This record gives sequence, C-alpha cells and structure tokens, in this order.
Amino acid sequence: MPRALTKPVELETIVSLAKRRGFVFQSSEIYGGLGSVWDYGPLGVEMKRNVKDAWWRAMVRERDDIVGLDAAILMDPRVWVASGHVAGFTDPLVECDKCHRRYRADHVHGKVCPECGGTLGEPRQFNLMFKTFMGPVEDDAARIYLRPETAQGIFVNYENVQGTTRRKLPFGIAQIGKSFRNEITPGNFIFRTREFEQMEMEYFCQPDQADTWFEHWIDFSLGFFKRFGIRADNLRTRVHADNERPHYARAAADVEYRFSFGWSELETINNRTDYDLANHSKHSGKDLQYFDEEKKEKYLPYVIEPAMGADRTMLAMLADAYDEEPGEKESRVLLRLHPDIAPIAVAILPLSRNDRLLPTARRVHELVRPNFNSQFDDTQSIGRRYRRQDEIGTPLCVTVDFDTVEKDQAVTIRDRDTMEQVRVPIEGLVAALRDRLDEIRRRSAS
Repeated sequence: MPRALTKPVELETIVSLAKRRGFVFQSSEIYGGLGSVWDYGPLGVEMKRNVKDAWWRAMVRERDDIVGLDAAILMDPRVWVASGHVAGFTDPLVECDKCHRRYRADHVHGKVCPECGGTLGEPRQFNLMFKTFMGPVEDDAARIYLRPETAQGIFVNYENVQGTTRRKLPFGIAQIGKSFRNEITPGNFIFRTREFEQMEMEYFCQPDQADTWFEHWIDFSLGFFKRFGIRADNLRTRVHADNERPHYARAAADVEYRFSFGWSELETINNRTDYDLANHSKHSGKDLQYFDEEKKEKYLPYVIEPAMGADRTMLAMLADAYDEEPGEKESRVLLRLHPDIAPIAVAILPLSRNDRLLPTARRVHELVRPNFNSQFDDTQSIGRRYRRQDEIGTPLCVTVDFDTVEKDQAVTIRDRDTMEQVRVPIEGLVAALRDRLDEIRRRSAS
C-alpha cells in the first residue's frame, strides 16, 4: 500500500504519539524530567529490543565471519588514554556571560547568545566523557570513566576472542551496549542523548583489503535499513571530508536519514586502520599482532567499523512508518512498521466483552502467544481497538465474534495496511498468521 504522507513527519508528532501510546517517556518526569534522558515504556522497550535483535540476527547469526561480545561499561582508565579519548574527545564550548547557557561553538554564529542576546565567551575545550570514581576515595587515582563508545571493549578483547575462537582474518566482533557522552547540545528527542545504546561491529582484515571491506559495509548498512522497512528515498550516504573525520579514521561515511529536522546520521562506517590495536599494544605492552600463516608474517590488522545508534534507528523507523489516511470523519493514523520491528505482531480482539466470547478469545490468545509477540485487547469498541492497534503498528488483528463460538470455530484476520479481512479456522490460525506476516515483510522491504 502506498503511503499517504510523502514529506517527513514532524518530530513533535512522533514525540506526542510516543508518549500517548507508551513508547518513550521523559526520565524522572514527576520531578520535572532530566534533560535529554529518556525511558522506554511497554511498547518502546519491545520495539527497541526488536531493532537490536534484527541487527544481531543480520550481523552475527546470519554470517559465519562475525562473533559477539558483551564487554563491561567500566574499564581501566588507561584504555581511554590509549584510545585518545582523554586527550582528544572534546568539543569547543562557549558560555553566555548573562544567562550562562552553554553551546557548542560550531553550532552558533558570532558572539551573541541565541537565547538571551548576551555575549558569548571564547571557546574552550570540553571533554565529553562522564567521570566517576571507583572505590571509597574520590581522588585522581580512583577516577574512571563511563565509556563513550563500545568499540574499545572489543579492541582490548581482540586477542582473547581471536585466540578462543581460532578465527582467521577477516573476521568481526559485534557488540550492543550502553554508552555515555556528556553532550553540550543534545536534542531532537531520542536522536542525540547523553545515555544511549550502540550497535557496533569491528571487522578485522588484512590492510590491503580494508578499502574493499569499507565499501562492503557501507552497502551492508544501507541494505539493513531497507530490509527492515525504511524507504530508499529517505536514505543516503555521505562521505566525510578530511576535516571532519574522527581522529582515528582514514576514511569515514555516514548513512543518513531524512528527518523533519534535516538529513542526520544513523550509522557511521569508519576505516580505523590499525590505530586502536597499535595504541593498545604500545600502552599495554601487549603484542597484538596477528600471525598470517599463509604469508608467514606478523602484522596489525586494519579495522572497518560500522557503528549504529539503536535509539536513533528506532526514531527513524517510527518516523518512516508514520502515516495518516484521510477518512470521512477523521484520519486513520498508523505505523507501517516491519513485522520484525513492530512491538506487537498480533492483537487478539473479542468483538465485545460478552461472556460467550471471552473464553474462546482467551483460548485463541493462548494459542497465538507462544508463536508471536501478542496482545489481548477487549476495552472500548472494536473500531477504536482497530485504530489503537494501527497507531502502535500492529500488523495483524484477530477478531473473535459470535460466529466463532456458535457456528464455524473460525476467526477474522485483519491486515493493518490494506484493512483486508480473511476468515480462517482456529486450528489453522498460527500458520495463516505466519503467511500473512511474511506477505507484510515483503511489502515492507519492497
């Protein structure tokens, strides 16, 4: 089904839906909220888990050359010295002498505060890492950091993973986990936050093959977003100019999405060369060279890194799926989410709360629940329940009516996108739902 909306949906619309339907809440809201920190509600936690599971399946379980890791958030502070984060992970900060608001220097023009008209001071470097202390004494010797990226946990475990799995180049190590950055100017809902979740993979390869793998992972990343329902015309790749690449990258490219606030990065693919392994070898004293049995030589592998934000990917999927279809009385709001991303795959809806219907409806739900993430909904009219399920992106609704109980032991499956309905026997329901969801998957990825 073609979408009615052709231009990017306004961010305020997504924020309103997310709060109203239980996707995302402001953190500590009853105390006024904590700036740019968000909590995922009952639907949001399911959707975000589905995003991560989809990435893990595509990145690790469907490939033979990538394994997984779950490294600790807290690391020896020398890791961040070796990686360059202590010295170089900074943004230029300016502060207003009147209202004392702070801004990234590259986000404002001139010396006038955009908030109050005061004078902005000279730029000074601001390290983005959150600091804390380990142990009972709060001094410099006890200072550690909340990790600003998950990648370093992979690099310091490179030798452990390569040795225990007996992997030969090329191979990758994937990880999903929380990272923390003390952003000066976070914003745009869950797009840029101070606490966020990353999906990163470090692909270790021969240096002379790095350029080829760099192109491979750009193509793979674009394919992932399209596979799970994001329209191709809302995606693009942008190669970094020399003056904007990270300090560790020889080449970098972003996969960007066309939000209402402009084209913005969902994922970065970096050619990190041997920067990280070389620095960790130097600072730790551990030789991290790889012995190439075919070439009979030792060298440090190059690394290609696709790094994706789980939170901003979820935001892009919400924005891309949002649609409004005009109706006689009111528009139908729906999320055309890919079935593997939607928080609820199947909703079971008794036609009414009649005592003759509820036992059968419950039995149908018990049949469906082990096979799909499902929801039982019997509050309000059936029309309102259909609209509610459309708005949260549920691909299929199953209605139990009086004919189910009194005549045919069959139920009606309703398609979210087409609103087509088909009657199927209860005994064949699970197979019918699988077929219907496969059909929606094909539509979502086309």
